[in-house]
Amino acid sequence: MKRRALLAAPALLAWPAQAQQNFPDRPITFVVGFLPGGSVDTGARLLADRMAPRIGPNARIIIENRPGAGGSLGAEYVARQNPDGHVLGVHSASSHATNPAALPDTVRYDPVADFSHIAILGGGPMVIVVPGSSPHRNVAELVAAAKAARAPMLWGSSGSGGIGHLTGSLFAHRFGFQGEFVPYRGGSAVLEAMRKSEIDFSAEVMASALPHLRDGSSRPVAVTGPTRHPQLPEVPTLIECGLPGFEIITWNVIQGPRAMPDAIQQRLNRATMEALAEPELRRRLTLAGIDPAEPSTPASTRDFVAAELAKFQAIVRETGLRLGRG
Repeated sequence: MKRRALLAAPALLAWPAQAQQNFPDRPITFVVGFLPGGSVDTGARLLADRMAPRIGPNARIIIENRPGAGGSLGAEYVARQNPDGHVLGVHSASSHATNPAALPDTVRYDPVADFSHIAILGGGPMVIVVPGSSPHRNVAELVAAAKAARAPMLWGSSGSGGIGHLTGSLFAHRFGFQGEFVPYRGGSAVLEAMRKSEIDFSAEVMASALPHLRDGSSRPVAVTGPTRHPQLPEVPTLIECGLPGFEIITWNVIQGPRAMPDAIQQRLNRATMEALAEPELRRRLTLAGIDPAEPSTPASTRDFVAAELAKFQAIVRETGLRLGRG
């Protein structure tokens, strides 16, 4: 990936020991690169409520939404802040894997090197959905119709280069049909398009899809995880539908600017792990469509982000996507 250096990043000096001991000395901000109400925002708010008291008796976490560019605007903002632990990003597969993979000339940060990696929050599969009024009841019928259509089938997701875009592109590529991608500004716009049957299918984050699957405005035909999901036990995986090895999950991680002192990283990681061990928090995340992550460390979180970035770079090469290039 062609990387642009963060020329405006603060001087990364060793943080004074006294400041580390007094951490936090003001509210901690969770920066979310999406609008309120989406899956990333929901996960951030649920975690903040249970994580704050575990950082310190007077610790507070506030949410700041900086939406745009599939989460990349918020991530770039976080990367430019002082690495004192008071500004953290709740980042996603879109901001730290699919956007950098599909839009390497426009993402102005390195998703691995420009961040301190704290912990993995959770994730879940994508869902291939059709409108509730669609005649296609399963993947086989959808694919057969796409191959027989005189014009490319219309499909959509939230934003070019996001995880929905790459998931849908790989789905069409591996099944061997042409589709025309329609980008939308957000999940609510995709939902409205599905209600009106303006598109034939979509690849959506499970947490965002569940409300309109429950009200019948959309219908699931497959999930992209390695196994069926407890929230949708009757819905097959794409592996079951004839695509061996097709496994894509979306995820959220907690990160701060690079060069954060190790003591603060470890303190934040410990607070995250203690919060995620609470049965009530895990229950609420699961109901929201977010599978709580297994225990992680700063090192394992870094390795996870690097591996996911490499996976989506391979998907871009396989599908031949060309975005943001001259």
